[in-house]
Amino acid sequence: MQPSSRLASASAAAAAAPAPLTDGENLPIMVLMPMNESALMSSISQGIEPAVQLAIQHIRESRKYSFSLITKIYDTECDNAKGLRAFFDAICYGPKHLMIFGGVCPSVTSIIAESLEGWNLVQLSFAATTPVLADKKKYPNFFRTVPSDNAVNPAVVKFLNYYNWSRVGTLTQDVQRFSEVRNDLTSELEKADIQIADTESFSNDPCVNVKKLKDNDVRIIIGQFDENLASKVFCCAYNLNMFGSKYQWIIPGWYQGNWWEQANTTNCTTKKLLTAMEGYISVDFEPLSARQIKGISGRTPKDYEREYSQELQQKGVEASKFHGFAYDGIWVIAKTLTRVMELLRIKQRQNIYHNFTVDDREVGKMVLDVMNETNFFGVTGQVMFRNGERMGTIKFNQFQEGREVKVGEYNAIADLLDLNNNSIRFQGVEPPKDRTFVRLQRRHINVPLYSILSTITILGMLMAGAFLFFNIKNRNHRLIKMSSPYMNNLIILGGMLSYASIFLFGLDGGFVSDKEFETLCTVRTWILIVGYTTAFGAMFAKTWRVHAIFKNVKMKKKIIKDQKLLIIVGGMLLIDLCILICWQIVDPLRRTVEEYSLEADPEGRDISIRPFLEHCENTHMTIWLGIVYAYKGLLMLFGCFLAWETRNVSIPALNDSKYIGMSVYNVGIMCIIGAAVSFLTRDQPNVQFCIVALVIIFCSTITLCLVFVPKFITMRTNPDAATQNRRMKFTQNQKKEDSKTSTSVTSVNQANTSRLDGLQTDNHRLRMRITELDKELEEVTMQLQDTPEKTPYIKQNHYPDANNILSIRNFTDGKDGEKSILKNHLEQKPQAQWGSMDPSRINRGPLEDINSPEHIQRRLSLQLPILHHAYLPSIGGVDASCTSPNGSPGSSPRHRHMPPSYRVMVSGL
Repeated sequence: MQPSSRLASASAAAAAAPAPLTDGENLPIMVLMPMNESALMSSISQGIEPAVQLAIQHIRESRKYSFSLITKIYDTECDNAKGLRAFFDAICYGPKHLMIFGGVCPSVTSIIAESLEGWNLVQLSFAATTPVLADKKKYPNFFRTVPSDNAVNPAVVKFLNYYNWSRVGTLTQDVQRFSEVRNDLTSELEKADIQIADTESFSNDPCVNVKKLKDNDVRIIIGQFDENLASKVFCCAYNLNMFGSKYQWIIPGWYQGNWWEQANTTNCTTKKLLTAMEGYISVDFEPLSARQIKGISGRTPKDYEREYSQELQQKGVEASKFHGFAYDGIWVIAKTLTRVMELLRIKQRQNIYHNFTVDDREVGKMVLDVMNETNFFGVTGQVMFRNGERMGTIKFNQFQEGREVKVGEYNAIADLLDLNNNSIRFQGVEPPKDRTFVRLQRRHINVPLYSILSTITILGMLMAGAFLFFNIKNRNHRLIKMSSPYMNNLIILGGMLSYASIFLFGLDGGFVSDKEFETLCTVRTWILIVGYTTAFGAMFAKTWRVHAIFKNVKMKKKIIKDQKLLIIVGGMLLIDLCILICWQIVDPLRRTVEEYSLEADPEGRDISIRPFLEHCENTHMTIWLGIVYAYKGLLMLFGCFLAWETRNVSIPALNDSKYIGMSVYNVGIMCIIGAAVSFLTRDQPNVQFCIVALVIIFCSTITLCLVFVPKFITMRTNPDAATQNRRMKFTQNQKKEDSKTSTSVTSVNQANTSRLDGLQTDNHRLRMRITELDKELEEVTMQLQDTPEKTPYIKQNHYPDANNILSIRNFTDGKDGEKSILKNHLEQKPQAQWGSMDPSRINRGPLEDINSPEHIQRRLSLQLPILHHAYLPSIGGVDASCTSPNGSPGSSPRHRHMPPSYRVMVSGL
């Protein structure tokens, strides 16, 4: 008898009375699926019936079951109304069905499954994968042997974790089926602490959404869409260059074979689609287990597949991807009913008066409990339910060279991912990155540049040390002593501190830790400021001393000692320390990081470079720098002013004043230039460090060389130059300013006191000599007045002596262009004889006789006393107002205001 006839006879009996559960009977099973070829998903059903009949045959052949399963197929036509009508017809006119097997179309299945609890029936589906049916509150009596669409989500998460992908994006077709999968996937990703960078949904044109994924730097894209829109997605991906070694697409794996050819409705060619599709990963449930072990039917999956293929050939239908789940589903029903019958027999022994039927609620609950306890190995793998959901096997395929290749599988029961690393192939040498990895790259100072500048700095410090040794060793030498050796030592010390700051400016986070870098910020700032103030302050003090002496015309005699200059430098340092201490307490320098825009990796790797630069900054950096620059700027301007005012002064006692002025100019100009350029190049550490280092090296080196090299050369070439140089030079403007009042320059410092004593001694000696000459001049005058006939004798004996003795030249090494104060008024030829008369002149007129000896004798007797009283005061002798030549020379006010630069010449007598 055929199953259909048996179902017909059983239905008549079922209409009369409830069917008891007993052994040896035919148990009717309701089968719901679309059979009409015009209905949607009818192709699935056509390949299911051979698998169902094969399972019933294998159950019967096993002889382990005391009943026979009878299936009756009801055509739902994938229509809600027709499906409900078929279901109600089966309930009203058919036998008392123990279970419902089937449910292919999601909409029809969900409507029927929602009403099962009222009919006390349990449904087992083999093809309904919609996630909606996983709601146990709404569908408590629904089971399925096929994994849900949501079952792939744990597998996907496991796959992502395997490759350490922690940032993904989703692209979902805007329909309920895919939206539900996306929502469940979002929950699973959050549990796994995987970031969802972007979530995009589309209805028809996905290009806009694909571009948003690219703009958000999404590299791992999980897609949920059917094959009709998949071709559009990959066409957009090709146009946006979102394929290859930098991207990984993960899409559903239930598409039909060669779907890209059948569903291509884009303007992209098949070649372009294949290029964009290369390497995608598809995820779907495993239709047949890969483990070739004998299952509950005594056959391996391959054995079953061979028999199923033979059935298909006999019936001439196409295979269905769900046939294995239908085959295992029949075995689930058989095992469930067997276990329920065993439990009923036990209960009937305990209560012999109760006859259990299919309508009993207790029987329905038994069926649910037994179904949840199902656990056996079938052709689709281990068959097991968890809250009505099949815990199956998920497979991973990769699209390689135009075909899909299995690269791994996920066992949901064991939560185990098994990937074949030899078969999976990525487009690059390694799996794609889940984002554009940004590698922070410190912009640091090049080691060769740092080494070169450090070497130059060391040489500068050695030079400064040599100058310090030279200055200390020769501190008692008159040349060094007159240039204030203590101030010179401070200049050297400031230069060495400035040199030392260069080493600290070249260190960054690559050499020291973040905490040490903050300390380094403070230390190098203090060293540079203190070093600058020490060196420049000493130069400023020395320049001020020169200016105070030569520009203050009211100063007569005042000693400016080195102690006063040290106080000036100490005051500057005290101001610096006050500023630095307040800065450190109120708003200390901190390490800040400035990041710049992304740059491509120069080596071509799949990473981006984000340069960053470390700075020493604080909250109110502008205010503190303004205070320091204002203070230093005022000192710099005042120093430049002093240097300009004393630019033409050359002082023997302060023999380096001109070089100090040049150093002040040098430091001022270079600091201004260096500060400006350093600010403009703050994002280029190599350029900034090079400029700062060169400015410090140049300023320090030039300053030290200007101060000490001339001294060193002078001591090597002319050690006595300090005592031989007795001149002072003024410009024409200074002469005009100082012509009225002469200031003693011999009281500059302690060294000048000895020179003043020497000048006073020379002055006294010359005065004594002038007195002697005065007496000789009086004798000559008296002889000329009393004895004219002795003129030849006076000429021959006294004239040469007077001429030689009274000639005093270059007394104080004045300028070469100075004229003699006393000129020779007697320029007659020495060959003329005063006591003889030329006969040729006897007959000459009055004009010719003016030079006769008689006239000359008369003029000498009158002119010599006049010249004597007129010119002696100019050399510190008798004042012109004195009536006697023997008056006191020191009583003359003209002598007291005698200018320091003079020159006397008395000759030609």
